[in-house]
Amino acid sequence: MNILILNGSPRPKGNTAQMISAFISGADEAGHICTEINVCRKSIRGCLACEYCHTKGNGQCIQKDDMHEVYEALKETDMLVLASPIYYHGISGQLKCVIDRFYSAAYPKKPEKLKKVCAIYCSGDPDMYEGALFSYRGDFLEYLELEDCGVFTVHGDVDEVDLLKIRKAASEL
Repeated sequence: MNILILNGSPRPKGNTAQMISAFISGADEAGHICTEINVCRKSIRGCLACEYCHTKGNGQCIQKDDMHEVYEALKETDMLVLASPIYYHGISGQLKCVIDRFYSAAYPKKPEKLKKVCAIYCSGDPDMYEGALFSYRGDFLEYLELEDCGVFTVHGDVDEVDLLKIRKAASEL
């Protein structure tokens, strides 16, 4: 299975990065192919709501930025992993820009191979996930009708037990 991980953390060695690394280790053990795109290191602008993609663009976004890398990866993706620290009850702004730009790639229909999704979220507080979960459920489980492969959350510092749980879950996909 081809797995695309969208890393929405600006911290290269932070909790989100550690959780992603554990996920990739488990997925690799199971023979899956993981591609990670750190969206914070890309130049990806927010959606312009210009409707070009649904008119003259025939599904192509008018903006010429690094989002094309995500669009290309989505074509071969069976499973999507959204990974982000939680800021103000939601995912990072960088990842939110990417998800908003799914508008051209997922309408009127999602990419053909894309069937599954999971989320990796970390926060300093155990009660900060509701905004991110609302988007996850609405955008990915309901609208795109993707199979839910789990939501992994860690609040505070990531420890070895957390990482082992994520690795095990990924190895069982």
